Amino acid sequence: MTGKAFSSVLVCTLGLVSFASLRADIRTSKRDAASLKQKVANITAQGERPSTVARRTIVTESEVNSYLVYDAGSQIPVGVVEPSIAVVGSGRLSGRAVVDLDAVRKQKAPTSLLDPMNYLMGRLAVTAVGTLRTSNGIGRFELESSAVGSVPIPKILLQEIISYYSRTPEKPAGIGLDDPFQLPARIREIKVERGQAIIVQ
Repeated sequence: MTGKAFSSVLVCTLGLVSFASLRADIRTSKRDAASLKQKVANITAQGERPSTVARRTIVTESEVNSYLVYDAGSQIPVGVVEPSIAVVGSGRLSGRAVVDLDAVRKQKAPTSLLDPMNYLMGRLAVTAVGTLRTSNGIGRFELESSAVGSVPIPKILLQEIISYYSRTPEKPAGIGLDDPFQLPARIREIKVERGQAIIVQ
């Protein structure tokens, strides 16, 4: 796996394609963005060399958000802007992104007038909070709550948004919120603490 590919997977894992809330005190810098790129390169290289000794790399909230601001442009879907992640601690992540909801609504087959997607228009902030659980190289994200603007939305609606923006030729249906996923680069687990994540290989 290349460093760029792993960067995409790392951002996805920590933020579930950057849909996982922005705190006012989050700072970003080009230095932190460069630091994450170097750590990703090291993790990728370590993943190519099997070891019986656990290797730990600390990735900070500031580094991830700096990477999102300065270097992740080509890896973020068109229609998604200003993504950010807050590492709350005890496995919990929170995140935010401004999303073009018109694009999501237009790709849906018409449903009843009561479908809430009919009333979500334009570019709005989508937020979500949940817990990342990882073990033995497998990760799973457990959603706690989500909202569009200040209005809470059900899980099924957040799933429609994520499915639309995470589609690829290999996964035309996109990412499922409940789907377990393989951690890359021989990562065994990711320990989420306040303000940082510890990647264990």
